[in-house]
Amino acid sequence: MNEPSTQPNNPLHGITLKMILEYLIDYYGWEELSEKIRIRCFKENPSLNSSLTFLRKTPWARTKVEDLYLWLVSKNKH
Repeated sequence: MNEPSTQPNNPLHGITLKMILEYLIDYYGWEELSEKIRIRCFKENPSLNSSLTFLRKTPWARTKVEDLYLWLVSKNKH
């Protein structure tokens, strides 16, 4: 198979869920992040590991986190 090793049209290529969540936590903090995305694991006793576990098992929540990250990154580029 001669598949290219890069994905130029995928803005999340090479970025892990942990990297995304750490970026959002650094930018917003847990409290504001829980207001932006209403997920219990961001509001009640938030931790990186418990949030990652939840997001890996819950596609709709992961999509919301990835969408917020993409929006924030594109906003900060301009």
